[in-house]
Amino acid sequence: MNRRTWIKDTALLAGAFTLTPSILNTLSASPIRAVRESLNPFSEKAMALADPVLKARLFANENPFGPSEKAKQAAIDALTNSYQYPFMMERVLEQKIIEHEGIKEDQLIMSPGSSALLQAAAIHFTRNGGNIISGDPSYDDLMNKADALECKTVKVPLTSEYKLDLAAMEKMINKKTRLVYICNPNNPTGTVLDTATLKSFCERVSKKVPVFVDEAYIDYLGDPKDFSMIDLVKQGHNVIVARTFSKLYGFAGMRLGYIIAQPDMIKNLELYAQTQNSLSAMTIAAGIAAFRETEFLQSAFKKTMDSKEFLFNTLKKEGYEYIPSSTNFAMFKINMEPEKFVEEMGKRGVGVRPWKFNNTNWCRVSIGRMDEMEAFADAFKQIS
Repeated sequence: MNRRTWIKDTALLAGAFTLTPSILNTLSASPIRAVRESLNPFSEKAMALADPVLKARLFANENPFGPSEKAKQAAIDALTNSYQYPFMMERVLEQKIIEHEGIKEDQLIMSPGSSALLQAAAIHFTRNGGNIISGDPSYDDLMNKADALECKTVKVPLTSEYKLDLAAMEKMINKKTRLVYICNPNNPTGTVLDTATLKSFCERVSKKVPVFVDEAYIDYLGDPKDFSMIDLVKQGHNVIVARTFSKLYGFAGMRLGYIIAQPDMIKNLELYAQTQNSLSAMTIAAGIAAFRETEFLQSAFKKTMDSKEFLFNTLKKEGYEYIPSSTNFAMFKINMEPEKFVEEMGKRGVGVRPWKFNNTNWCRVSIGRMDEMEAFADAFKQIS
């Protein structure tokens, strides 16, 4: 696949989101179509619930407290000159990230969200066959795209504490392994790995095969620098770290993410990723205003934690078991088929996500505003 073909197909991919499921189903089968379909993390039923009449939209791990007022105003102000390509603005945002993380200029790629970067990794690491290793369950965006490109994916069950089993994953590495994907904190379980243990794992494993650490939810752990693997990149290890503004920053609809890696890896991934000129002037301006905006981030974090405590108390009172979460979502066991549970909650104006693993039925619920969590509690009590 050459760059021109990739740009063309990426444009088609972006347009696909405006099509209805029935129209999508009429498209002819192809590898690009398979990758395109793997972008959609929701079932058609979950998508159908994405209706403005929902009392609580709790299926997408969004931050309902953002973007910040500064970010929104910056995006509005950027409209005036949005007829111009935002070359200089993009450079300002890049420099903010580079200086904050203490990395070199050739160790960064920015993109519209992290999904495009996960797709770039999937394409790059599947070019010559082999396998990619991840946890099960874990965030499956990259793995689904690798499957679509006919790469063997190896999914390793979680530990009894619902954490990624690093020891078991390391044992699965062989001469055909092209990449190890780690989502930390993990989605959908919300669990986090011990930082020292993960660093030791990355140091060892990256000598054999690249390690991709997806830190989408790291802002919910406090100071990201205390938990991040970016220091390993700075030390020269073959580690890729992905970050997104979609969560605590509240940019899910504006799309802004980035990866940090070794210069050679950056060059490889740039061949397949949407990078230069792919971010809108409004998104860049909002990113500049919001980056490490301490007061807003702390406020959104506290409100998220308050809503999560309310959720846990609700589940306890109803006698339900849940996985302690370090993120803006949580999983709990349910007493009916997941799809049926989602349907019943949807009838009551609450959108949640179904899951099934370890022969057990689960629901993943995102943490919303307090009024949304109260709506969840009211609906949940009716069917629990």
